[in-house]
Amino acid sequence: MLDELKAQIQELKEEVDEMGASLDYAGSREELKRLEGIIADPAIWADAEKAGKINQQIKVLKDKLDEYDSIRSRYEDLQVLLELAQEEGDESLEGEVQSEYRKLCKDVADMKVKLMLSGRYDANNAIMSFHAGAGGTEAQDWVEMLIRMYTRWAERRGFKVEVLDYLEGDEAGVKNATLLVKGDYAYGYLKSEKGVHRLVRISPFDAAGRRHTSFALVEVIPEITDDVDIEINPEDIKVDTYRSSGAGGQHVNKTESAVRITHIPTGIVVQCQNERSQMQNRETAMRMLKARLLEIKEREREREINAIKGEHVDMGWGNQIRSYVFHPYSMVKDHRTDYEVGNVQAVMDGEIDDFINEYLKLTAREKKKGLV
Repeated sequence: MLDELKAQIQELKEEVDEMGASLDYAGSREELKRLEGIIADPAIWADAEKAGKINQQIKVLKDKLDEYDSIRSRYEDLQVLLELAQEEGDESLEGEVQSEYRKLCKDVADMKVKLMLSGRYDANNAIMSFHAGAGGTEAQDWVEMLIRMYTRWAERRGFKVEVLDYLEGDEAGVKNATLLVKGDYAYGYLKSEKGVHRLVRISPFDAAGRRHTSFALVEVIPEITDDVDIEINPEDIKVDTYRSSGAGGQHVNKTESAVRITHIPTGIVVQCQNERSQMQNRETAMRMLKARLLEIKEREREREINAIKGEHVDMGWGNQIRSYVFHPYSMVKDHRTDYEVGNVQAVMDGEIDDFINEYLKLTAREKKKGLV
């Protein structure tokens, strides 16, 4: 058994070495040293935004290097433990080696995924928008279920979730909602969730107990800082105020603190009602608008779309990225990667990491082949 473990641990070493090469460990250490030298200069703080951006770069890079150092150190400890178990033939040590090996394998796999998140905005917070599609009340209930799923996922990772906008359904559920998910690499992970999500179940709203199919659209964009080069002409926007309502409203039905901004050239509409004042809601809505305009700019640059509002996606049959089937069997399947699991309830409780990881692996392979 120990010989088999030794071979597995040796294979793990190769993965750890590959991660170090992918991280460009020596080069990244030099870059970290350079950035820390810049931030140590008091003159940089004359430009608070620039200093903040450099501080964020330092944090992201340092976190990756520290995580790799920890994995490398734990691997070396595991080798020592293996050698000790071989020398003494201690069965209790053998169990400890197996346990540490499994934990290290999981952490190596997690870091390999994180190293795939190398996009310009992957380390940013994420803005998620939810829209009920075909299915009426059933679809609105489905939106509420998805919001719960992503909130549970975020909580598992120690991320924070803020409700920026929330419109309740006519009878149940949610028509539209916008969440801000705050955490390291939130956008990098959640960008995989963008698209139409399909639900199949026996409807709790159907007295006849018939099976229904519902759809919801999930949009994901990065939260961007003010230093991003997106200029908005004040004449191109229309600002409306209205009374806050629903979850998250600080002055529900008391003051017109909620803000809706329409970008006239593109027709993009963003709104926020969660902050304490109209000014704060306006600032948040403007960041959301900048993020949406940035998304269009990036897509145009990559020639992924031709029209300024992007490719239209119908929230109906044939366009779903993932199906969640509660009846007549239990299954969740991602149609991009073909990855599927049978425990639909666990997925609805926020266990979606495997779906995210499989999508990131797929896009990494396609990028390597020059397909994206």
